[in-house]
Amino acid sequence: MDPDDPRVTGVRAEYLDDQGDLEKNALKTMDYKQRRKHLMRVKIEFNVTSMANRQEFLIKLARCLMTFGAPSHRIESQLVAAARILEVEAEFIHLPGVIICSFGDQELGCSETHFVKCGGRLSLGALHKVHMVYRMVVHDEVSARQATEQLDDLLTAPPLYGLAFRMLLAFSLSALICPLAFGGSFVDLWIAGTGATLLALLQLGASKSALYANVFEITAAIVISFAARGLSSIPSRIFCYTAISSSSIIGILPGYLILSSSLELASKNIVCGSVKMVYALIYTLFLGFGLQIGSDFYLLFDRHARNELDSLASRLATTTALTGSWMADNGTANNSIPMTGTWTFTHAVPLFQHEIIDACYRPSTFPWYLQPFPWWTAFIIVPLFSLLSSLANLQPLRSKQLPVMVVISCASYVSNKVANHYIFNRSDVVSAIGAFTVGVLGNIYSRKMGGTAFTSMVTGVLFLVPSGLSQAGGITANGNGIDIGGAMIAVTIGITVGLFMSQALVYMFGTRKNAAVFSF
Repeated sequence: MDPDDPRVTGVRAEYLDDQGDLEKNALKTMDYKQRRKHLMRVKIEFNVTSMANRQEFLIKLARCLMTFGAPSHRIESQLVAAARILEVEAEFIHLPGVIICSFGDQELGCSETHFVKCGGRLSLGALHKVHMVYRMVVHDEVSARQATEQLDDLLTAPPLYGLAFRMLLAFSLSALICPLAFGGSFVDLWIAGTGATLLALLQLGASKSALYANVFEITAAIVISFAARGLSSIPSRIFCYTAISSSSIIGILPGYLILSSSLELASKNIVCGSVKMVYALIYTLFLGFGLQIGSDFYLLFDRHARNELDSLASRLATTTALTGSWMADNGTANNSIPMTGTWTFTHAVPLFQHEIIDACYRPSTFPWYLQPFPWWTAFIIVPLFSLLSSLANLQPLRSKQLPVMVVISCASYVSNKVANHYIFNRSDVVSAIGAFTVGVLGNIYSRKMGGTAFTSMVTGVLFLVPSGLSQAGGITANGNGIDIGGAMIAVTIGITVGLFMSQALVYMFGTRKNAAVFSF
């Protein structure tokens, strides 16, 4: 049950009609006979108009929730709560990309169905304003017509940030995540940021062309992987292919889509959750496949680079087998040791293995700008990345929740890093620990300080996706682009389990247990 449901709050509707309505104000100036005569004349027309305003508000609310990226497993319950307080007979069905609104009238014996179809992206600032309007309506503080006008203003408002600032955010996010999660150097981060900026430009172009939008992800991944492989094939080896290619496409990873689908599946919303989950996994496979195709396409033209990679792989897997007799050179003999047979010798420590850090070649002879960042730089990069990530999700800069989002995101990174230090090669368990930390802090903030759980947690949870994938071998999954699907599934399962375990823990104590995880 929604926390704002009238059956929970006990609120009764008093402001069903607009307080500023001219008809209602006119009735106050009439005597009893005039008022009775007037009401008999306009009764049907006035009530129909009022009901139309309420239904229009519900349709507009559904459109705003979908446009601004509300948690999809909570949309139906919020709409039902709003319809109940407005005394509108309505039913809602949420499917991927569409909401079906059915309004019935028992007196007339008819129903009216509306299909609200729209798409959008996560906009934390606008979503918070939509939620405030929704709360004012279900708590009967404003009329439906006034709330509809406020929602219209939100839908028609210009973007919070301009094009140049969004490009700067794309560059900064990829440049910061390159050394933080994928072991990139000071030189690599500039290339990764440039690739992310070009990717943002291509994404804006894809939104204007329906034909190019179908192949945008694959072409973008191919171009970035081709350029990264070309730079990494320079004989000086100053560029790292894995760091550049993985961090450049961070901006188009379906982290929020996978997160919302996993929450829907855990909330028993099977239809919508399974459809989104399959789409997100196929989308991720497209990215991994595009990266692999771009790398192979470059190696097809550069024979020297292809031979160099083949020879390196053969040297790392060198095995020597010797067959013959063994004889002790000091004149002693041991009957337990076989004197004849075959002995196989392999590299106990593969060649250059100690110089490869996070799949990047980093010998000690390289200067500082070609080495991984020292550990203390995380104290600067993590808060800065969290701040920019919140702004990229259209959170206003001057808001009281922005510092809370940064703090929870930093706690997410710390718990993920500590867990990975003790748990090896288990990205699902590490992600579950990080998500558990985010869920506990977010729900405590929402319950004890009256904040919004969703907006405070979303940055920290999205931070877990690239961090978890980096522990699984990067976006390229150690050279096999198909394995990225399994890595994404492991990270998603861990995040989902961690979030719901944190909800069960926080709401196990106290009196109010009607709020849901990742909800408003």
